[in-house]
This record gives sequence, structure tokens and C-alpha cells, in this order.
Amino acid sequence: MAYSSSLSFQSSHLQISSHTHNNKPFISSKSKLLQLPSNHHFFKLTNISRIHLNTVHASISERPTILQPSPQQPQTSKAQPSNLPVRKIPGDYGLPIVGPWKDRTDYFYNQGKEEFFKSRIQKYQSTIFRTNMPPGPFISFNSKVIALLDGKSFPTLFDVSKVEKKDLFTGTFMPSVELTGGYRMLSYLDPSEPNHAKLKKLMFLMLSSRRDYVIPQFQSYYKNLFEELEFGLSTKGKCGFNEANDHAAFGFLVSAWFDAKPAESSLGRDGPSIIGKWVLFQLHPVLSLGLPKAIEDVALHNFRLPPNLIKKDYARLYEFFYDNTGGLMEEAENMGLSKEEACHNLLFATCFNSFGGMKIFFPNMLKWVGRAGVKLHTQLAQEIRSVIKSNGGKVTMRAMEEMHLMKSTVFEALRIEPPVASQYGRAKKDLVIESHDGAFEVKEGEMLFGYQPFATKDPKIFVRSEEFVADRFMGEEGEKLLRHVVWSNGPQNESPSVSNKQCAGKDFVVLVSRMLLVELFLRYDSFEIEVKNSALGAAVTVTSLKRASF
Repeated sequence: MAYSSSLSFQSSHLQISSHTHNNKPFISSKSKLLQLPSNHHFFKLTNISRIHLNTVHASISERPTILQPSPQQPQTSKAQPSNLPVRKIPGDYGLPIVGPWKDRTDYFYNQGKEEFFKSRIQKYQSTIFRTNMPPGPFISFNSKVIALLDGKSFPTLFDVSKVEKKDLFTGTFMPSVELTGGYRMLSYLDPSEPNHAKLKKLMFLMLSSRRDYVIPQFQSYYKNLFEELEFGLSTKGKCGFNEANDHAAFGFLVSAWFDAKPAESSLGRDGPSIIGKWVLFQLHPVLSLGLPKAIEDVALHNFRLPPNLIKKDYARLYEFFYDNTGGLMEEAENMGLSKEEACHNLLFATCFNSFGGMKIFFPNMLKWVGRAGVKLHTQLAQEIRSVIKSNGGKVTMRAMEEMHLMKSTVFEALRIEPPVASQYGRAKKDLVIESHDGAFEVKEGEMLFGYQPFATKDPKIFVRSEEFVADRFMGEEGEKLLRHVVWSNGPQNESPSVSNKQCAGKDFVVLVSRMLLVELFLRYDSFEIEVKNSALGAAVTVTSLKRASF
């Protein structure tokens, strides 16, 4: 991740709220766009028979998850002007080539990400310092950054009056535009660029136009996923979640947004695997695949993989999207965009941003909820089933707004392990950036970098910051903490707009994450899992499921 989850309903028209909407969809079942109301605004697997499973016990957390009322949280009032001493930013970049190479080796191999940052915080006694970020030579020849590793300084990266976001989506390097049809995608545009507003409006339209299809299509595809898990458990004793989730997520997204069925097209079931290769060609400079160090560092971190190697696969994806997004492309032309640029962006938003977000975050959330154990599982099942029953047995956004523990659980998963860990911005002017302990002068043009898990696990903001506390965001005090949940490139209690870089799909990601827990605990009392690490988050294997008993 480093995918960026993208695409969501903007708050003024379809946010995750207690309101329901009866508007008719703006686009028809295929490519022809229906007439938009004059006063509209842009806004925000094969079926497998059910298998009976014996009762199983839920897994036990590696670290107990506490569900008593959360203790008093640290002060969360808005920062007031301070008299913190202005300090020189500690750290250095080392010798040319040698310094970036050494930092890259520490980051990937000698220390790993977490220890790389922790050791430097300890060394400099500061959460703000200078360092190099991968990939460095010979892909990026300017790897110098100022790291912001606390919850107070990190939000600077969201303030587009202070930082520029042009071509910084992946950090100190940018993948070749040959991988995206020759166009710079929305994720790489700064809000000051003319096409930023046009493309973001197009994404809001894509989401809003078929909003009524999201919940039923999710239920359909993830029903098949659960049936596949049950079949795997009954025949093999365990079943991998990730691959099944990849197929369910891709099918759900293109069905809900475009009324497209990849299995009935020339794409078949190849979509997720093609996306995986295509993303690797973009992100390999900042990934570790677990290969031997000497081979991986040379092959992935020193030189770019040739885009021509993925050209034919990408063409298959593009053809599928071009055949199924005609109505949206017509709207894009009315906005002043070409059909080709619109199609490449719709593909990127669906496959890189949204599919990528579900590919990474869903297994991560299951990991934390699975480890939490039977007490949390039981409480979630009781809350979800009770609310659905009182709402006529139907899953709606209104009903989900009443599931306070479920909502808090999703936010806690987004806090403790955000799907997009890294954020970048270039200072537009000379700045003074404050941490909890000092103030630091930044010069115009310097690159700022934030590693989000350090901001969202800041112990001066969150008590028990390293623990998964499912009810952390319940109640009035808990809700105040949502401004420190910033996985979407902005605070959870703010909304994306054409003038900022907050994820256009913020509310959509929250909605489908809630849907996963709702559908899971409507079907099962509890579950057990095994977890391993992968290049893109957790690799989850389901080892048992206990069917709903109440």
C-alpha cells in the first residue's frame, strides 16, 4: 500500500451516516450514462454449497485485547501556540551514493522498517530527523528526507498550503508513466494542477452513480468467499483468506461500480494476478519480497523493471475497463478530459487504490480481530445481530451506524496498522514544524516524509498505543480521537474535496470494512486464524469457523 486506498462517498451526499438514500443510479447497467439531474453535485466465486462445520473455539490473542471501558485518553485538544525551543534538525544523509545505500540496507535488511526508525529516534532523541528513504541510487538520485514520526508533526503532510504533493505518491521516486498509458494518475497530481479537480470529480461521480449497488454486490461476492472458506476447511482443514479475498474484492468492485462481470469477459479470472504483477512493476523499488538480500537488492532496488514486460497484461486490463466504463468516459469528456485519460484513471483508482486497499487491509483487520479472541467475537456478533434484527433483518448504512463497537473496531484496525504507511510532501515555503518536544526549521523545497504507524501509535496521543483496543473510539471521548486516525491522508473526521489530497474513497473504504465484519459475524460466532507476514501485509489462513448459534 504502499497502496493508497481511494474512492469514497463525499460527506454531503453519501457519507457513512444514519441516512439512507433512494436516488436512482445515474448510470445504466452498462456504458450508457443516463441524464443527470440538473441540480446534482459531485460528491463524495463459483457458488459452493454450504458445508456444515463442527463447533470450534476462537483463537486467543497474542496480546490480550481489553474490552472494559477505555481509560482516560491523553489530552486531545487542538494544539495551541507553543514556546518550544527551535532546534536544528538532527541527522545526516551521509556520503553521496554510500549514505543512501547504507540507509536502504538498514531499512530493508539489517534492521527492518520499525527498528530503522526506532533506532534513529533513540539516537537523535527526536521524532524529527534527517535520513534517506529507499530506493536511492540508481532509481532515485535524491533520497534525502526529513522524517516526521509523531502524531503532532505528521499532519503537516496533509496541509496543501504548506506542502506540494506533485509526483510524490510513491515517495522519492515515481514509476514510469508507461505503466499507466502515458498519463500521470490522479494520485500523483497536486491540487494546484487543473486536472486534479476534474479527475477527483470523476471519482466522486463513479462512486455516487451506483451507490445503491454497493451493499448487495458486496453481500453476493463475499457470500461466495465465505462458502469457499467453508469448503476449504471441510476438505483440507484450513483455507487461505488472501487469494479468495482478491477474487471477491475485484469482482465486487467492477460489478458494483460498472455492472461488469470479469468472469464473463476475455479477462476471465486473471484480473487479480495481472494487477499483482502490474503493481509490482510500480512498487518494486520500495518492496521486500523475502528473496536473498544480494539478489533482491540488485534486482528490485537498483534498476527499474522494464515496462514492456507488463505491457500486454496491462492492455488486457485497459480493454476490460474501456468496454465497461463508457458512460463515465462520456462524462469525463464533458469535464474536459479525454476518454483515454479517464479510462486509465478509472483503472488505476479501481485496481491500484481500491482493490489494493481491500487486498491489504482486509487480511490485516482479520488478523487483529482474530487475535482478539472469543470475547470480542461474541460482543460483535451480539451487537451486529441485535441491530440487524431491530432493523427488519436488512443490512443498511443506517443500521451499521447503530453498531458502535463494530465501528470502533474498524477504526482501531485502521489506526494500529494503516494500509498506507508512508506519506510525502515537499515544503512550499520555509516552515517551522513542531513535535511534542521541539520546533524545527524546514527550508522551502525540502522533502518531508512520515511513517504513519508511528503517528497513529503515538503514546502521547493514545494510551496503550501498541495494543488493539476494540472499543477505543466508543463514546464522546473516543470519537474525539478520530481526528488522529489519518489513514486516508487526512483526519477521519474530515472529508475529501477537490482542493485537498484526502483519499476520495475514504468513506467507501470504511463502508466495505464494516460490511466485512457485519457479514462475518452474521454467519459465525467466532473464528481462528494463522498469520504470516507478506510483502503487502498479513497472509491469513482460516483454520476454523464456528457457525452462528444464536
